Formats: sequence, structure tokens, C-alpha cells
Amino acid sequence: MKRVFCRSLITVLAFVCCLQAQTLKQIVTIDLPGPKGERFDYLTMDDEDHYLLSAHLGPGILYVIDVGTNKVVKAIPGVPGVTGLEYVPGLRKVYTSDWGEEKIGVVDLRSMRVIKRLATAAKPNGSAYAAPFHKVYVSDTLGKAVAIVDVDKDEIVRTIEFKSETGMPQYDSVARKVYVNLRNTNEIAEIDPATDTVLGSYPVEGCRYNHGMACFGYSQGDCASSVARRGRCCEIRSWLRTNLRRLFQRLHCGLSSNRRRPLSKARRLRGAEDGPQPCRGYSDSPRVCAGTTRERPTGCSNDCLRSH
Repeated sequence: MKRVFCRSLITVLAFVCCLQAQTLKQIVTIDLPGPKGERFDYLTMDDEDHYLLSAHLGPGILYVIDVGTNKVVKAIPGVPGVTGLEYVPGLRKVYTSDWGEEKIGVVDLRSMRVIKRLATAAKPNGSAYAAPFHKVYVSDTLGKAVAIVDVDKDEIVRTIEFKSETGMPQYDSVARKVYVNLRNTNEIAEIDPATDTVLGSYPVEGCRYNHGMACFGYSQGDCASSVARRGRCCEIRSWLRTNLRRLFQRLHCGLSSNRRRPLSKARRLRGAEDGPQPCRGYSDSPRVCAGTTRERPTGCSNDCLRSH
């Protein structure tokens, strides 16, 4: 088993080295009609029409770009201070976070125009679509809230308030939960979209002012929070450490199957410093199965990767 672990570890490290050796290459430049030198923000894809959607925050324009021809299909005005973008498949609608007027815009890509504006709290920002629940979750960063939009009605059906500025939300399609960054408290909140209740919050220890987030979508709770620490982003490091730890834990569980016993939620949250975690602990989102203090990677505490 030790030989298997070593081979797996070497494979992972070789993969990481290959990623580091790769370089990005520019393949095309797309000219946009808006004013130059003004800030852009979010990008997202409409996979149904093969459109790239680009938020030009400065002049308040949403660009619809055909990635097949690399041409601008439409420059849609009337989205002042647009930051976040969320495309809803099937309905062919885009929900824009319009910071300039503190509203959520509803853009119909059939008519290529803004069809509705929803007043919301201060600085609407990132957003996420929970498809099974037909809801878009919009982070109102300075309003310390998350606005929930019913995409069938195009109405805000609920606003969840927090004691912290809110960063990027994400929907985990495996766990069927919404996660949102709480920037002032360095935490991630977990929301149940079935009831729109907050199930709990989890610390992102060792990192500060977490804002961005990505869900990998191959197992429950695989969300990596992009957090600023000493001016640098540490989401890649966290992801690598998390997955190396999972690899070790799975192999360790194979060696010690008699340790697979259920533990209380409180003990899992403590990181189980007094003993091993259950082998299924890494899938109880958003926590990582940490193992014992002897097993954790050098330089990383039991808690620093609990939210990911």
C-alpha cells in the first residue's frame, strides 16, 4: 500500500509540474465598440448559443460575442456599473449585477435588451444559478446580503442578511447547496436552496478577505475559495493541498478500515485533533477529511483547509 501511495503521489506531483510548465497562448483579439481604458468585470458563457458574455463595468455595457466567429453580436446598454453575470440555460436570460443603480438587471437574449430591473441591496456583485431550484443567488457585497431571484417570475423572493460583506457565491450541483464567501469574518456560509436557510458557516483559517470561489463538481463540497493572503491568492495551493490530503486519507482508510466509524458533527468541525476523521469526512461539505495531527501535511493546520 505504501508503494501505491508513493506512485499516486508522484503522479499527482508530475501532473502539477506539467501544469506549471504550460503557457497560455493568445489566439485572437476581439475588438469591442465601447470606450477604451474603462474597467471590465465578469465573463460567462452561454453554451446554448455559443456566446461569450462580457461585462464592461465602466460604460455599463453587456457585450454578446459569438465565439464561433469572434464577432460582437450585440452591445447591450442600460446595465450601469455591471459586475456579475449569470446565464440561465433554457430561458435564454442573463442576470446582471448593476452596481451603478443597485439593481439586478434581467436581459433577454432573444430580444437583446433589458426587460426588467430588480432593486436590491448595496453593490450587487457575483452570482450563482441553482438550476434544480430555478433560483439565482446574487451577492450584495456592501449590503451584507444575498438576494434570491426566482427566474420563472423574475422576482426577488428572499434576501438573506449576514454580519459580513458577501463575496462570490457558488452552487454545488453534487451537494445541492449554495456557498457564499463572508469576507469580513473569513468564513464560507452554506445555504440550502430548498428552504433558503443558512445551514452554517465555516472558517477559512489562515486566509483573509475571501472573495472568489470555484466548484470543481466531481464530488460533494469541492469548492475552492479564492482568498487574499499577504497580497497573493492561495486558492491553487489550497486546492493542491486539499487533494493531496484526500489522496492520503483514502489510502489510509484502505489500510485502516476498522477506523470507519461515524463521528458527531461537532467533532468533525474540530478537525478531530484527538483522533482520525471518518473516511467519509471529506465529502461532508464544506469540510476536508484531515486525519490525525501526525498525518496532516507539513506547515498546514487541521483547520486551514476545512473550507475549500
